[in-house]
Amino acid sequence: MRLKDQVAVITGAGSGIGLEIGRTFVREGARVAVADLDGDAATRVASELACGAGQAIPLAMDVTREEQVDAGITRVAETFGRVDVLVCNAGVQVISRLEALTLAEWQRVLAVHLDGAFLATRAALRHMYPSGRGSIIYMGSVHSKEASVLKAPYVAAKHGLIGLAQVVAKEGARHGVRANVVCPGFVLTPLVQRQIPEQARALGISEDEVVSNVMLRETVDGEFTTTQDVAAAALFFASFESAALTGQSLVVSHGWSMQ
Repeated sequence: MRLKDQVAVITGAGSGIGLEIGRTFVREGARVAVADLDGDAATRVASELACGAGQAIPLAMDVTREEQVDAGITRVAETFGRVDVLVCNAGVQVISRLEALTLAEWQRVLAVHLDGAFLATRAALRHMYPSGRGSIIYMGSVHSKEASVLKAPYVAAKHGLIGLAQVVAKEGARHGVRANVVCPGFVLTPLVQRQIPEQARALGISEDEVVSNVMLRETVDGEFTTTQDVAAAALFFASFESAALTGQSLVVSHGWSMQ
């Protein structure tokens, strides 16, 4: 098992991509802290993951609240004795043209994606550095590489995660800590499913056209990326053995974005 006895914290793990990463990590031997804004969802997922051979604990966590993040990561270290992997996956989305976007909407998206990633990273590093090892994985997007209309704060935030990962990779290297970014294409999570009618209204097209002409038009096969696809990429980064792979971003998008 590639993550045997390692301890992973996953934010936004109550559903979607974070949930699938939790399942994958537990199958590979990890003990997992399921962090989510929805405490009931975190408890439900942790119970599911703990039913197998793995161990899991829930964390009710608003990643934009410094005291909640610090307390949550500290609880993980006290419970399991270490923190080896952090997956910053919590995210929100706002669909709006720039001229109609409010400052509060802009700030909310950046707070969850960037402030949340910073707070979780800082808290995790305080435990990873003394142990001399760690892997931090940020959930980026094809929008870490490309721009789309109606998504200004999301695109800005996802671009910012690549910069943060590269700084963490440079600063963390002497402490044995790596940092990388997974950049999925469109995945049919609740977040994306909510976008389909929102984009249809904003663009004046049908929901079917949003799927075929906006979300999947640039893919090589007309298929959505799956949560399993993304979890496999996260496992690859988490289990890589050396600092040869750090400060990098991996696009998982059925060819939606190519480098």
